Amino acid sequence: MPTWTALTHTACHARAAALAEACEEVLDPEPVGSGVFEIEDGKDRWEVGVYFTEAPDEVALALLAAAHEAEPFVISELPEVDWVAKVKRELSPVHAGRFWVHGSHDADSIPEGVEPLWIEAAMAFGTGHHGTTKGCLEAADRLQVAGFDPKRIADIGCGTAVLAMGAARLWPVTVLASDIDPIAVDTAAANVIANGLDGRVVCIEAMGFDHPMLDEGEPFDLVFANILKQPLIDLAPHMHKHVAHGGRIILSGILNEQGDEVIAAYEAQAFKLEGRDELGEWTTLTMQRG
Repeated sequence: MPTWTALTHTACHARAAALAEACEEVLDPEPVGSGVFEIEDGKDRWEVGVYFTEAPDEVALALLAAAHEAEPFVISELPEVDWVAKVKRELSPVHAGRFWVHGSHDADSIPEGVEPLWIEAAMAFGTGHHGTTKGCLEAADRLQVAGFDPKRIADIGCGTAVLAMGAARLWPVTVLASDIDPIAVDTAAANVIANGLDGRVVCIEAMGFDHPMLDEGEPFDLVFANILKQPLIDLAPHMHKHVAHGGRIILSGILNEQGDEVIAAYEAQAFKLEGRDELGEWTTLTMQRG
């Protein structure tokens, strides 16, 4: 079945959300879905995507864009492609510290002396290929080599749970992995079983630390949060509350030019910077709770 997309950009989240809602309410043919995504350039710009199984009404889209002060929609017809199968074929393994992150198509070519993590392409973030995931795995590996020995670990916004599983391979503890997206939680749970870590990584649906298991598990000695700049800044006071004195946090999803702003937010919450790593355009921070 053919699919059409209509994409535009606008200046702030509220305007983008209002435009997406209007598209859902008034367009005929109706869209099968819409989404609002932050453009990660530090300029508070947002993309609105609307998706159709019939050719959309271009005039109606143009009027909606103008009414909501957005750029004109760019409309495209997409070819029929099995994107998950395509990604599986084309993603090569990633070497991050001692970890070797791979899909099933590379399960027979794992080199000796690595810690393999099997992650399939699916509807959740974190195949290991993004600089943020790789940076977090490398930061965790360095902490373990340096002798850090956490007893309570959480992965907030876990996606595929690749970071939680990496932590469970580094330290003999049970790791809590949370995500706000139920699809991500289901994907994470399947990955945990596939990697033989059932019972070692517990996947839960939660916004931030808002879950009874996370309340019971605090204070944490190590917390991962690989999300985006603003959610990380918003999370800083909660990190102060839930992380033990002397505990570490590993933060990513941060563009290089955003690093100082995130550091400042956490320094205001009694964290101090231990490590700052850049992979391509992305920064990973390791910080210690005072």
